[in-house]
Amino acid sequence: MRPIEIALLVADLLSWVVLVVPLPHAVRGMRHLATVALPVAVVQALVEGPRWQMFPAYIMTGLFFLVWLRRKMAPPGRPAGRQRFGRFARGTAVGLGVLGLVVSIVLPVMIPVFHFPHPSGPYDIGTLTYHWTDNARPDVFTADPNARRELMVQIWYPAKANPSSPRDHYMPDAQALAPTLARLSHLPEFAFGHLKYVTTNAVASQPVADKESSYPVLIFLEGLNGFRQMNTFQVEELVSRGYIVAAIDQPYTAASVGFPDGRHLAGLPKDQLNALIQQSVSPVEEAPILNGRTFKDGIVPYLTQDAIFTLNQLAALNHADPNGILAGRLDLQRVGVFGVSLGGIIVGEACRLDPRFRACLVMDAPMPADVVKAGLRQPSMWITRDARTMQLEGWPQADIDQTQTTMRAVFQSLPADGYFVRVPGMFHANLTDIPYWSPLFSRLGVTGPIDGQRAHSIVNAYSSAFFDQHLQGSSPALLDGPAGEYPEVLFETRQP
Repeated sequence: MRPIEIALLVADLLSWVVLVVPLPHAVRGMRHLATVALPVAVVQALVEGPRWQMFPAYIMTGLFFLVWLRRKMAPPGRPAGRQRFGRFARGTAVGLGVLGLVVSIVLPVMIPVFHFPHPSGPYDIGTLTYHWTDNARPDVFTADPNARRELMVQIWYPAKANPSSPRDHYMPDAQALAPTLARLSHLPEFAFGHLKYVTTNAVASQPVADKESSYPVLIFLEGLNGFRQMNTFQVEELVSRGYIVAAIDQPYTAASVGFPDGRHLAGLPKDQLNALIQQSVSPVEEAPILNGRTFKDGIVPYLTQDAIFTLNQLAALNHADPNGILAGRLDLQRVGVFGVSLGGIIVGEACRLDPRFRACLVMDAPMPADVVKAGLRQPSMWITRDARTMQLEGWPQADIDQTQTTMRAVFQSLPADGYFVRVPGMFHANLTDIPYWSPLFSRLGVTGPIDGQRAHSIVNAYSSAFFDQHLQGSSPALLDGPAGEYPEVLFETRQP
């Protein structure tokens, strides 16, 4: 909870006490403390911003003020015949007050304006966002033949420390994302409005840290109906350890992508996209059609070109950054790529097609058919779960078999270093920021039996160790075999 929200709840609790508890005549002036909550509520709404989770607290504040005002204006004494009714009304008011206070406290705690923990690495974090258009490539998701493929790419990088600067917002397009998030979760749109208040550990447009002349680069690919910031917990940890991370918002497969001119492109329906994705993973003779075009190889090869185009743009950015910040600071001889779900599928295809990706991290995703057939040559890691955990999450058996079989097939055919990391009890959502959104999610089955922070600790430890070894040249002991600090992890490795 935010500081003034806490102050408001304390003020409401104090108001309830001074209005309900009988006070000696000498200190009855303390009842005026019941008015304190009202200005606190006004300040909270103006400074921190109102959110629906605080509405019970706002209502209680108003009711307490009205009760105080009524007592202040009431004449002294009252008819004896109304005492019994007064005692009943008093008891009812006390009970409703207790209930209101409980709801006022529980609701904002269970659905908080959360904070990301400070990452463990030595670097502070800066961020910039770019709008890039691939003029050589049509956008196949629209029927407009003149439309070119446009991307929004956010870059996080090691930055000079500046503790006084405001932190960047987690989800600048929260209102545009809300409809898709609501549809996926079967909740009303307003349920996600508070996410616009969440901030990260990054500072916008902060100068790059001077410790190194340049830093290795990672590209992150989001999941289906996701958004580029959906793995902030992982991105910030990697950046704090000395990586530049570029995350791509892919229009029509992302939840919603906002552009500088005010346009917002919402994602296509999940069923429609799943058919196009599955054609890349398990092709069928009757290929899906989109805007009159048949996708014999599915949509993944097209989406992979987003990653390759982004890498090309990063090379141009390294030569000349319009913001005057990142030029010359990207080490494009040390490039890795990672992604979750659909992003993980694209990672496999990108690493098959482009050897500039020197390290490949796939998280909980099946591999495209052509990747299973041809294999990968780069060092690769898979972070996923066991089949039993997928069953517990409710995955169809066909999806479980496809994911497990294709990942393992590519792992076992690797001519380079390979790592297969399974975390029992970890659900799909545990590989994203979702565990931070609400402590209720574990009870509702959104996240797995594993503690959300524990899952993030495991993901960060293994992803950092993997990229440290294959892009930084270190030799982390974590990759040597089963680790004592993570006894629940099922770890396999293969070497050429």
